[in-house]
Amino acid sequence: MASAPQPQLPLFYKDLLPLNSRDHAGWKAGTLESAAYLAATHAIPLTSDEFVDAQRDFPIVFTAGENPLPIALFGLNEGVNTFVGDDMKINEAIYLPAYARRYPFILAKLQPNSDDMSLCFDPSAGLLGNFPEGLALFDEAGQATEYTQGVLEFCRRFEEAGQRTKLFMDELVKLDILIDGEIAITRNDMPDKPFIYRGFRMVDENKLRELPAETLEGLVKNGILALIYAHLYSLNLMRNLFERQTAQGKVPVPGEAAPALN
Repeated sequence: MASAPQPQLPLFYKDLLPLNSRDHAGWKAGTLESAAYLAATHAIPLTSDEFVDAQRDFPIVFTAGENPLPIALFGLNEGVNTFVGDDMKINEAIYLPAYARRYPFILAKLQPNSDDMSLCFDPSAGLLGNFPEGLALFDEAGQATEYTQGVLEFCRRFEEAGQRTKLFMDELVKLDILIDGEIAITRNDMPDKPFIYRGFRMVDENKLRELPAETLEGLVKNGILALIYAHLYSLNLMRNLFERQTAQGKVPVPGEAAPALN
């Protein structure tokens, strides 16, 4: 079974194989009970479709660099995920971003010069295999089962949401309302040594308020303003996340840390 072309694998993925009825006839899908693949990840990509749901649980910020992308912060420091316990499970009722929920599946191009995308999976996840029990991937005629069709549809919807997210980010860049973010959090027992977090971007509320009324009206009508405010409201959770890290003993010595993926 040949791996798909993978010059640089996406976050979480260690390998990629195209799913097909020839190589995987008789294979079944088990249950991905472990969240170990998330355990060392502090920031997970997010689509704009998810802002309203995600802002209840995580700060939503944007990556630094020329092509900023939205991310949900599960921790404020590299390698720290405050929602995955020592048992490698998420034991809280939180919103899990679609990027993480689709793992170990993904739509990927098998040919670099083609726009066609095929359903692939990460074999290292251990979700799929020639198991005695589980959900069949293909029927006896080699056709995708309802389970596989559902996975494919989920991945397709994710790609479509990604396109909408790109349009959303293009609009923010066009409006020139993104600024380099900086969050300073002070502990009561260390009032003179704030923890400073940089390396991400955020919407500048002052620039937002200064936009022409006509522009703001357009943002209301196309739904972008609601997404912007979901992002801004979510920033109040930065301190909550800091306190989670503190309770878990995962806060470094005072200094600078970058919560965003650069």
